[in-house]
Amino acid sequence: MKSILITGAVGFIGSNFVHYLLQNDHRSDLQVVALDALSYAGRLDNLKGLEGEGRFTFIKGDILDAALLSKLLVRHSIDCVVNFAAHTHVDRSISNPTPFTLNNVLGTQTLLEAARRYWEEPNYVVGTEPCRFIQISTDEVYGALGPEDPPFTESTPLYPSSPYSASKAAADLTALAYHKTFGMPVIITRCSNNYGPRQYPEKLIPLMISKALRDEPLPVYGDGLQVRDWLQVEDHCAAIIAAINRGRLGEVYNIGGHNEHSNLYIVNLILNALHKSPDLIDHVTDRPAHDRRYAINPDKTRSELSWEPKHDFESGLRSTIYWYLNNPSWLVPGADHHY
Repeated sequence: MKSILITGAVGFIGSNFVHYLLQNDHRSDLQVVALDALSYAGRLDNLKGLEGEGRFTFIKGDILDAALLSKLLVRHSIDCVVNFAAHTHVDRSISNPTPFTLNNVLGTQTLLEAARRYWEEPNYVVGTEPCRFIQISTDEVYGALGPEDPPFTESTPLYPSSPYSASKAAADLTALAYHKTFGMPVIITRCSNNYGPRQYPEKLIPLMISKALRDEPLPVYGDGLQVRDWLQVEDHCAAIIAAINRGRLGEVYNIGGHNEHSNLYIVNLILNALHKSPDLIDHVTDRPAHDRRYAINPDKTRSELSWEPKHDFESGLRSTIYWYLNNPSWLVPGADHHY
């Protein structure tokens, strides 16, 4: 792809993808257009260091703005869309589901429709490579696993538990419907929990680092034994690029790291790394419909896309902790959400 529109580009994974793409793709004719509405979790600082990058353009805007999307696609001759734009925090979706439905479902449909109309125009010139629409999803659309259940595969039925995961499942199905009905060049990726730099501090790892550094109680839901599969964000970015380059249209690719750990285990690793007492852990009332375990089977992605994660969890987590210690402005005080 030569001209890529990245939506949600100021968020955690989106901004890491922008940095990773520009650092690893050295084509002089590559154009990266970053679009973000700059909602509460979006920080322009996440794109710091790209001010002098001639291949990069940032635009403030919303994927619900169909007129803006149409202009951007034409003006920048977009031949690839990577859609990270989404409200993602489960707690917020429970307290106020409506923005999740609007942004994650209707926003995705608006983006799909704008791209479809542009790519179907008679005067649209198809480049040497076909167009791509990459819908970035989550393992949460599959629901929860029992302790002995095998990990999710791409054929696992969708069974979301929260308004957030339901909105992402609906967005996935909308994208696949556009592929079947209109022939849209859709590929869906579903990833396990990401960690790394630039993550908004309502999420587990930066939240616990922030609390521990201030010697505040670390709020852990229930017994803390909820299990997640963890992946370093750069490994996720590499998998997305592999999907763009080698993925089959209309397919779903699961991206996971075979790193299943409980929340309590991770919190204790953080406390140990920061030389803080485990007495800071504060078990709080569990949230409604809290999924007990997620795990991803990435075999299809490994075999079809020739992708392998490069980071092991323990060293990756240590590097992440050091990054936040060296970049304390990312740890915003007052992020009092539980995990």
